[in-house]
Amino acid sequence: MTEHRAPAVSATAGGRGTPARRAAIRAAATGALTAALLGLAPQSALAATPAPPPAPAASAVTSARAAATAPDALATLSRFFARDGAVTLAKAQPRIEGRTVPVYVLSADFVRGKAGAPVSQLEFLASTAVSADGQKASVWTAETGGAWKVVNIATGDDEARYSAAGDGGTVFQEPQINAWYEQRGDRIRPLDAEARKAIGAGGTTVAAYQKRVAKAYGDKLPGSAYDRRGAAGGYGPQSAGAEGAGQAGTREQPVAAGATAGAGDSSGPVTAASAVAGTAALLALGLSGAAALRRRHSR
Repeated sequence: MTEHRAPAVSATAGGRGTPARRAAIRAAATGALTAALLGLAPQSALAATPAPPPAPAASAVTSARAAATAPDALATLSRFFARDGAVTLAKAQPRIEGRTVPVYVLSADFVRGKAGAPVSQLEFLASTAVSADGQKASVWTAETGGAWKVVNIATGDDEARYSAAGDGGTVFQEPQINAWYEQRGDRIRPLDAEARKAIGAGGTTVAAYQKRVAKAYGDKLPGSAYDRRGAAGGYGPQSAGAEGAGQAGTREQPVAAGATAGAGDSSGPVTAASAVAGTAALLALGLSGAAALRRRHSR
């Protein structure tokens, strides 16, 4: 059988052509090499986009809602709604309405730029309480001591409202500026005025958002000098009942330590350790075995 071979390119054709031809050949070779080296770049970029955080297990949501609707929780809600005299304690008659929703917050590992870290982490579950006179409050629940308990009550229904505003992505909060966003793939979309001010009405990429939060909070992470000198803001420990309700901190918030139980496992419930991490806690709930009551920062 006769072997047929393609003719080799002569030295004259490859190296002694016109300058224009040599430039064209060089450009083509460079392009081919670049394509060979970077041919998987789009796939790599896609793989580098952080995966969304795991959703809480259905059993966790059920337990959280049961804690929010327990008699003790409703009694605390009555005191909360009656704190300013808008309604009497006896007539508050709080009830839980709508869904119990997971609340995600900016992740410290994402701020650090840790490879593969999700943009946000599950921090607590929230249920919306409504009083007889129409007041609303967000009841935060977390697992502590092996049981689900109410760990905070905040005015308004931001958690449920912004969760409902999502469009198939992960809704999360940047509490340091009270901004709400939605992450879908490689895009971050603003959901409120604070978020639009931070990243623009058109949103931004995950990479650009990471650069912004790293610059803003990189020196305020747990264990930082900022944290160690006690500059972290938030709310201090409060006793049970309505005492201290409405006491709001105004200092800048550090980024959460990211101690969510069961990280990487959707069956892992959020725990009080993730919602509260001393002065390094994102919202510094200040638990002391009882619900801490506070007003949401006014906007």
